[in-house]
Amino acid sequence: MAKEVFYSGCAAAAYGAKDARVEVISSYPIRPYTGIMMELSKLVANGELDAEFVLGEGEHAQVSIAYGASAAGARAYTGSSGVGVVYAMECYSPAAGGRLPCQMAIADRALDPPGDFGSEHTDVMSARDQGWIMGWAESPQEVYDNTIMYYRIGEDHRVQLPQFCCQDGYFVSHIPGKMQMEDQKAVDDFLPPYNPPHPLNPKKPINHGPQIFPDQGSAINVQRAVAFDDIEAVISEVVTDYNKAFGRKYSPFVDEYMMDDADIAFFIQGGHARTARYAVNHLRKKGVKAGVSRLRFMRPFPTEAVAASLSKVKAVGVIETNTSYGGVTRGGNIAPEARAACYNLDNRPIITSFMAGLGGEIVTLNEFYAMAKVLSDAVKSGKANNSYWMNFEKEVLDTHK
Repeated sequence: MAKEVFYSGCAAAAYGAKDARVEVISSYPIRPYTGIMMELSKLVANGELDAEFVLGEGEHAQVSIAYGASAAGARAYTGSSGVGVVYAMECYSPAAGGRLPCQMAIADRALDPPGDFGSEHTDVMSARDQGWIMGWAESPQEVYDNTIMYYRIGEDHRVQLPQFCCQDGYFVSHIPGKMQMEDQKAVDDFLPPYNPPHPLNPKKPINHGPQIFPDQGSAINVQRAVAFDDIEAVISEVVTDYNKAFGRKYSPFVDEYMMDDADIAFFIQGGHARTARYAVNHLRKKGVKAGVSRLRFMRPFPTEAVAASLSKVKAVGVIETNTSYGGVTRGGNIAPEARAACYNLDNRPIITSFMAGLGGEIVTLNEFYAMAKVLSDAVKSGKANNSYWMNFEKEVLDTHK
């Protein structure tokens, strides 16, 4: 039966994988994700999970093990953090190109330098265009739920793609929260066993993704693109079914807080959304009509849902916990996508971005108040003074004492 527990994001991921009945687990340690594999190794050793647990000699090897197991027809699970994520970069395109729906748990940390243990998203955002489904959880509960939902999404025969199931390092991975673990039979009813359409089998030999002809590369890329065209419909179905089965209230793509009458909005993904909501509560008491729009999927980027959410406000502050040095806005990766999503709106909101949480730092209430000041000024003047803000808290608050 379902039970209430108090787990960190790492433990939530491990028990989500257990309840998803993963069959092959490949591990290599790097904090802060290591706790996931520590928990899973105990579950396997104690006989609570019937799975093959393999220790790779590095991150490149462990992802290769996972997508190889997926090709053979197993439900496969792996994970990493920080520099470990980018060390395995070569493996991501083959997994997606081979349409192998393994899952990789990501507990973010900053890349070197500084390599700090915290919630910067640059590690896995560097792989956002490799053909993997990608999204962030805000809480241990959502980590557990996403782990299960992502398998059903990725294994759907209309999709057949691997998934990055992401959570903020430390702020979600290591801070416990109250959550509900579901009854195993109920999870089994929601998530049937993996049924691959073309498993590797020595009795029925086939090839996965061979490069035979010079012009075959475009065909491989096209079939991945077509798969992404179908994902949003599958996500909507899966999230709706999960909400019905387990009493959750997830929006498929964008979670909103006080957006219906808001003038300004924080657009954010990951665990710092909780702080953003506290900031909104305080700002509302001061007469500032603020709201939060939280992105649940980065890939596929839910263009229509984002446009519908951000069209409700006059100014948007994108909180970028990732970097894109020299990019079009000189900031992170989310703001250009948000601008593109809103491009065809009759009343486009003013959009600026704030570089926050880099190096794994806390995004403080004061930072959100500074963002709100910038956005409120933009509404009054009809424009944003900067396309992005770096080290903005002291500058803004000192200017508006």
